[in-house]
Amino acid sequence: MYRKKIVILQSKYQKNKVRYNAYSDYFRRRFGTRVQKLSIDAGFSCPNRDGRVATGGCTFCTNEAFSPSYLRWVPTITAQLDEGIAFHRRRYRSAAVYLAYFQAYSNTYAPVEVLRERYDEALRHPGVVGLVVGTRPDCVDGPVLDLLADYAKEHYVAVEYGIESCHDRTLRLVNRGHDFACTEAAIRATARLGLPVGGHLILGLPGESREDLLAEAAILNRLPLTTVKFHQLQILKGTAMERQYRDEAFRRSLLQFSLEEYISLLCDLLERLRPDLVVERLAGEVPPRFQACSERSFRRADGRLLRNEEIPALVEAELERRDSRQGSLYKPESQTLETTI
Repeated sequence: MYRKKIVILQSKYQKNKVRYNAYSDYFRRRFGTRVQKLSIDAGFSCPNRDGRVATGGCTFCTNEAFSPSYLRWVPTITAQLDEGIAFHRRRYRSAAVYLAYFQAYSNTYAPVEVLRERYDEALRHPGVVGLVVGTRPDCVDGPVLDLLADYAKEHYVAVEYGIESCHDRTLRLVNRGHDFACTEAAIRATARLGLPVGGHLILGLPGESREDLLAEAAILNRLPLTTVKFHQLQILKGTAMERQYRDEAFRRSLLQFSLEEYISLLCDLLERLRPDLVVERLAGEVPPRFQACSERSFRRADGRLLRNEEIPALVEAELERRDSRQGSLYKPESQTLETTI
């Protein structure tokens, strides 16, 4: 019965996506067709792992859990793009435009000449029309941004920053290695060059309340962001957070979401976001083999994992039930940029 309800909601959602500013619609307006991002592991590292900032990385992070499996055995960028296109043609059959998504680790963390070599390889692929570069706010400077701006003269180029949290106390708790002022500076510097800027946030990091998460909407609204991603905190195998999770006091510091509570939180956030902010993702999906705590993943009534693509239909249904939409509670005159130190 629950599966049937989701199928009905998905069908309705696909016919009438009007209550929040969806990423797929953003690209259809820009390119006139469906656009697919192809994940790439270009062999970069992270300053929070190699000792420049810290070692061990962020407490929640294991990059393999969020990367397609083929990235672990396909050696070159060109071959990864070929494999990604073949995969998505089998799965969706409708993508006409592809973007090379430099996803794994920090994809501006190298000398400019190395970056240019790897970006050039991606853009030489005949199916690729642009780049999406995922990175950390402390891994960009003037020469890197100038390089990306040069590519943007002829290609679509977007930069996606891991914000994770807008609250400095949380960034310290998760060993992020930089503060929110660093994030804000990177976003503003990127936007000044005319590049679309994305931000990624994790909902439910240690010590954060529902009120803390809702307060982040006002902070995001003041930043020159084009897109935003949300996903729920998941506890992954092999991370420092998996070890922390064994402690009862730590577990009590984490918000616990049922599926219904998470959908409600997303709708509360969307109502507070600027109407023009493009919402790229609403939840995270991690293969079971990476999950240390399966109870923090959303499941159907039959016990199977709820797929990412099923969440938007549930959000749309809740917004419809509320007779609400993205930005319905947004008040520009009340927005102030404040972080909790």
